[in-house]
Amino acid sequence: MSKSKIGTVEAIMIILTIIVAHTILSLPKNILTSMKSASILNLIYVSIIVVALGYLIYRLLRNFPGLDIVDISELIGGKVFKNIIGTIFLVYFIISASMLLRNFSESLKVIYYPMTDIFFIVAFFIIPVCYANRLDFNATSKTNLIVVPVILVAIVVLFATNMKQFSLQKMFPIFGEGAVNTFVLGLSNISAFGGIVYLYFLPPLLKEPEKMKKITLISIGITALYLILSVATLLFIFSFFITTDEITPLYNATRYIELGDFFQRLESVFLIIWILAFACYLSTISRFSVSVFKKLTNVDNSKPLIDIFGLLILGLSLVPENYAISQSFENTIYPHLVIAVAYFLSIGLLIIANLKRRKESEYEKIH
Repeated sequence: MSKSKIGTVEAIMIILTIIVAHTILSLPKNILTSMKSASILNLIYVSIIVVALGYLIYRLLRNFPGLDIVDISELIGGKVFKNIIGTIFLVYFIISASMLLRNFSESLKVIYYPMTDIFFIVAFFIIPVCYANRLDFNATSKTNLIVVPVILVAIVVLFATNMKQFSLQKMFPIFGEGAVNTFVLGLSNISAFGGIVYLYFLPPLLKEPEKMKKITLISIGITALYLILSVATLLFIFSFFITTDEITPLYNATRYIELGDFFQRLESVFLIIWILAFACYLSTISRFSVSVFKKLTNVDNSKPLIDIFGLLILGLSLVPENYAISQSFENTIYPHLVIAVAYFLSIGLLIIANLKRRKESEYEKIH
């Protein structure tokens, strides 16, 4: 068995790493901005939709055991089509990681390092990530196995310790600005489940591929619960997050935690945990980027690629002239990218591949 194979729990943590990174920044605030008091209801509704889509993805993938979405695209249209699809995913991974890295670095700069050049904060992430990725893939997945559960526990603690600050009346009117906004326009919040895109790359990596269904449903379910707790914490405490432009709103929520006289001002602890989570996110997305690039080029030695992709992410993260530009990407462009790549493109490819395989099977039966 290859050392690069990962277990079921490790695969789930890889999916969760993505949503954790986005929740640290402005994802909960964006949902609150669009859904207002209907945010929790909308997330429950969207979660049910994504569970159905996740099950559909599992059913479509199981007909191609051991293959990821790039391999499947080659079955559809040959090597040229495979290169096109692989390039689309590469661009998606790199641009998303770069802009998110810039946003998180800007947040750290505002909170703790206002006099530090943004380059050094970005490099603070890229250098250790490149070093870590030179180790076996299991090193990244096992780190996720430690860090992600801590993040999940932290959001539960954040919710529970702030309950005395909650004003439950803020969830009314329960339909927010109306049923159309909550259930029709609000369907776009399926982009919050951006980690689902990594389901398409897991089959070749799994020690037990027969547990793909379990991985899919559990990761989506935990993601939904994590999002609901994050949004509920902000909704019940800060009504002004709906109209103001706060950086890392969850960080502001940590300032209200008080556990007796000896445990106050715990935001630094949460920030350290989030920094570790973000490093795991970058490490994971870099690993998948290198894997896709190797499929497209048949390169054997991946170690030089790790540094190249690290420098590429660093360079692109410095392209925006200011924080407003990178934040605009996260708030307006990234959600559309998720819907286009993770849902329309990928599910469309799987449907086409399944139809082609069925047609070939019928042709073989006739002849």
